[in-house]
Amino acid sequence: MPTIQVLPHPEHCPDGARIQAQVGDSICEALLAHGIEIEHACDMACACTTCHVIVRQGYDSLASPEEEEEDLLDRAWGLEPQSRLSCQAVVARADLTVEIPRYSINHAREKR
Repeated sequence: MPTIQVLPHPEHCPDGARIQAQVGDSICEALLAHGIEIEHACDMACACTTCHVIVRQGYDSLASPEEEEEDLLDRAWGLEPQSRLSCQAVVARADLTVEIPRYSINHAREKR
Protein backbone atom coordinates (compact mmCIF):
# COMPACT_ATOMS: atom_id res chain seq x y z
CA MET A 1 0.00 0.00 0.00
CA PRO A 2 1.59 3.30 -1.08
CA THR A 3 2.19 6.14 1.36
CA ILE A 4 1.38 9.77 0.64
CA GLN A 5 3.42 12.25 2.60
CA VAL A 6 1.60 15.56 2.80
CA LEU A 7 3.84 18.53 3.46
CA PRO A 8 2.62 20.99 6.11
CA HIS A 9 -0.09 23.43 5.04
CA PRO A 10 -1.21 26.13 7.50
CA GLU A 11 -4.93 25.40 7.10
CA HIS A 12 -5.47 21.90 5.70
CA CYS A 13 -2.66 19.99 7.40
CA PRO A 14 -0.60 22.18 9.77
CA ASP A 15 1.73 19.40 10.95
CA GLY A 16 1.94 17.52 7.67
CA ALA A 17 0.88 13.88 7.49
CA ARG A 18 1.78 10.43 6.25
CA ILE A 19 -1.21 8.44 5.08
CA GLN A 20 -1.75 5.06 3.47
CA ALA A 21 -3.54 5.20 0.12
CA GLN A 22 -5.33 2.61 -1.92
CA VAL A 23 -3.94 1.96 -5.40
CA GLY A 24 -6.52 3.32 -7.85
CA ASP A 25 -7.83 6.11 -5.61
CA SER A 26 -7.19 9.68 -6.61
CA ILE A 27 -4.90 11.73 -4.41
CA CYS A 28 -7.93 13.85 -3.50
CA GLU A 29 -9.94 10.79 -2.38
CA ALA A 30 -7.03 9.56 -0.29
CA LEU A 31 -6.56 12.92 1.43
CA LEU A 32 -10.25 13.30 2.19
CA ALA A 33 -10.48 9.73 3.51
CA HIS A 34 -7.81 10.63 6.07
CA GLY A 35 -9.41 13.89 7.23
CA ILE A 36 -7.29 16.25 5.14
CA GLU A 37 -9.96 18.63 3.85
CA ILE A 38 -8.43 19.66 0.56
CA GLU A 39 -10.70 21.92 -1.45
CA HIS A 40 -12.63 20.29 -4.29
CA ALA A 41 -15.29 22.78 -5.38
CA CYS A 42 -16.41 20.76 -8.42
CA ASP A 43 -16.82 17.52 -6.43
CA MET A 44 -13.88 15.94 -8.27
CA ALA A 45 -15.39 16.40 -11.75
CA CYS A 46 -12.25 17.97 -13.31
CA ALA A 47 -14.03 21.30 -13.68
CA CYS A 48 -11.99 23.61 -11.43
CA THR A 49 -8.51 23.88 -9.94
CA THR A 50 -9.23 24.03 -6.22
CA CYS A 51 -7.73 20.58 -5.58
CA HIS A 52 -4.40 21.53 -7.18
CA VAL A 53 -1.36 19.86 -5.60
CA ILE A 54 2.32 19.82 -6.42
CA VAL A 55 3.75 16.30 -6.49
CA ARG A 56 7.23 16.73 -5.00
CA GLN A 57 8.16 13.02 -5.19
CA GLY A 58 6.65 10.20 -7.21
CA TYR A 59 5.33 12.33 -10.07
CA ASP A 60 6.59 9.88 -12.69
CA SER A 61 4.53 7.06 -11.16
CA LEU A 62 1.30 8.86 -12.07
CA ALA A 63 -0.39 8.49 -15.44
CA SER A 64 0.10 11.51 -17.67
CA PRO A 65 -2.55 14.21 -17.30
CA GLU A 66 -5.30 14.33 -19.90
CA GLU A 67 -5.65 17.46 -22.05
CA GLU A 68 -8.66 18.66 -20.04
CA GLU A 69 -6.63 18.58 -16.81
CA GLU A 70 -3.70 20.37 -18.45
CA ASP A 71 -6.02 23.11 -19.71
CA LEU A 72 -7.43 23.63 -16.21
CA LEU A 73 -4.00 23.60 -14.61
CA ASP A 74 -3.09 26.64 -16.70
CA ARG A 75 -5.46 28.58 -14.41
CA ALA A 76 -4.10 27.21 -11.11
CA TRP A 77 -2.38 29.50 -8.63
CA GLY A 78 1.30 28.64 -8.18
CA LEU A 79 1.52 26.27 -11.15
CA GLU A 80 4.73 24.22 -11.32
CA PRO A 81 5.91 21.49 -13.72
CA GLN A 82 4.86 18.80 -11.19
CA SER A 83 1.37 20.28 -10.63
CA ARG A 84 -1.65 18.01 -10.84
CA LEU A 85 -5.32 18.21 -10.02
CA SER A 86 -5.53 15.81 -7.10
CA CYS A 87 -8.94 14.59 -8.27
CA GLN A 88 -7.37 13.35 -11.51
CA ALA A 89 -4.02 12.01 -10.26
CA VAL A 90 -4.55 8.33 -9.49
CA VAL A 91 -2.30 6.68 -6.94
CA ALA A 92 -0.16 3.85 -8.36
CA ARG A 93 2.18 1.65 -6.33
CA ALA A 94 4.85 4.27 -5.64
CA ASP A 95 4.98 6.49 -2.58
CA LEU A 96 4.20 10.15 -3.14
CA THR A 97 5.06 13.44 -1.50
CA VAL A 98 2.56 16.21 -2.17
CA GLU A 99 2.33 19.87 -1.33
CA ILE A 100 -1.00 21.65 -1.16
CA PRO A 101 -0.40 25.19 -2.42
CA ARG A 102 -1.01 27.92 0.11
CA TYR A 103 -3.68 29.57 -2.05
CA SER A 104 -6.27 28.52 -4.59
CA ILE A 105 -8.45 30.43 -7.02
CA ASN A 106 -11.53 29.69 -4.89
CA HIS A 107 -12.03 33.11 -3.29
CA ALA A 108 -15.56 32.41 -1.98
CA ARG A 109 -15.03 29.15 -0.14
CA GLU A 110 -17.42 28.17 2.64
CA LYS A 111 -16.14 26.65 5.86
CA ARG A 112 -17.41 23.14 6.55
